[in-house]
Amino acid sequence: MILYVRFHLPPAPTAPSASAGASAPPVPSVADAGPEAALPALLSVLGGLTPAVQALPPDAALVDVRGAERYFGWNAARLASVIRVRTLAHRGVDCTIGAGPNPMLARMAARTARPGTTLVLSPDEVTEFLTGKPVVALDGVGPATARTLCSYGLDSVDRLAAAPLATLQRIVGARAGRELHERARGTDRTAVVPNAAARSLGGERSFPRDELDPDRLRRALLSLTEELGARLRGTGQVCGSLTLTVRYADRSTTTRSRALRESTAHSPALTALAYAIHESLGLQRARVRGVSLRAEGLTPAELASRQLTFDPADGRSRRIEAAADRARARFGPTAVVPGTLADAA
Repeated sequence: MILYVRFHLPPAPTAPSASAGASAPPVPSVADAGPEAALPALLSVLGGLTPAVQALPPDAALVDVRGAERYFGWNAARLASVIRVRTLAHRGVDCTIGAGPNPMLARMAARTARPGTTLVLSPDEVTEFLTGKPVVALDGVGPATARTLCSYGLDSVDRLAAAPLATLQRIVGARAGRELHERARGTDRTAVVPNAAARSLGGERSFPRDELDPDRLRRALLSLTEELGARLRGTGQVCGSLTLTVRYADRSTTTRSRALRESTAHSPALTALAYAIHESLGLQRARVRGVSLRAEGLTPAELASRQLTFDPADGRSRRIEAAADRARARFGPTAVVPGTLADAA
């Protein structure tokens, strides 16, 4: 069986709001640890049961427990209960666990389970579990694909499973049609890959009360891009796109993604794109409770190409950034911070 473990991590660092007439308090800097920083310690708890653990930042992991079931003589439900007890006892973090014959079904079971519980989906229950679910519940089916399938009357997983393979391939293409045909029948050929390279990095800033000040939101975004840029450069990676999620006071969210002109880990380029995404939302008087930013499409920096420029300011900015990284590595992450964030202190 495969387990999908979603941890209920502590809240993100808070960007406090200043009271009227008081100086603006600092927005958390690159030194502040977000929820994603707790994930490595939680993965070590899972590693005590099986080495087949794949991290899914920021707050989840896939665990292949087939070997652990044979070794300990426990079933998936008991292993899941041990994981929940250990993470709560050793790290103070509860989790929701879905168990299924493959990663897709394990994820779907975790999404169905109530928070802080375990839902085990046996092979005999797969057909009943999938019947009636919307097609968007399947991995690989986004809003655009779901709209296309619904226009042909394929609005549920069981209807998708009953459709001929050739029909699906004509609608969405040969490869995608074959994958949809298999997944609608509960088949997922992906495997749990231990120590897999992260596909994205993320960070989050929350506010203790409804935030209306656009300057404070921009400082939070600057803090996030500085953090992500430093982490990317520290791991020798670049990202191809950014995804911004804004969380409002009524708990609704807005998410927008935009690709970079070229893959980079250069903080000013990340900041410019984050500002552009934020401005495109047109949040005039929106009451914002938090913002999160994810760097996606990660690739090794040595494999990325960069357009050469004759702009001396660009070269100067990159040299300053490299020097700042060396200073942070030697004296700590708060040794060098952008002036905008330092002025807020």
